[in-house]
Amino acid sequence: MTITQDQRSDLVAQAVEARRHAYAPYSNYPVGAALLTKSGKVFTGVNVENAAYPTGMCAERTAVFKAVSEGERSFAAIAVVTENGGTPCGSCRQALSEFGLETLVLIADAGGRIVSETTVGALLPQAFGPGDLPRG
Repeated sequence: MTITQDQRSDLVAQAVEARRHAYAPYSNYPVGAALLTKSGKVFTGVNVENAAYPTGMCAERTAVFKAVSEGERSFAAIAVVTENGGTPCGSCRQALSEFGLETLVLIADAGGRIVSETTVGALLPQAFGPGDLPRG
């Protein structure tokens, strides 16, 4: 699925807006994400931290889980917005890979400037996937 420049801009703008709702009192590193499905729907997510650190959730996975909980399984693109254009963590890369290595990943800074464009596959080379599991 080809993503237009308008769709890219809109996706980043939605991630910038979502980021405003992040709950990041410990890291002070709010993250917003906007995930475009191949059906044209957009699901946003934010990072939600917790005093028990491992129980927090990243913005990217929040968006993925929201989409999947609504029946979506095919993703076209995700925009991730951080203060400095940071990339998704390993857990988010793995979660995204489950639904397609070709998904476009737009990395933007807090001002909405896209600093990097890549794919999930490029972020997670040699990804572990369903084909790596034994068939029973």
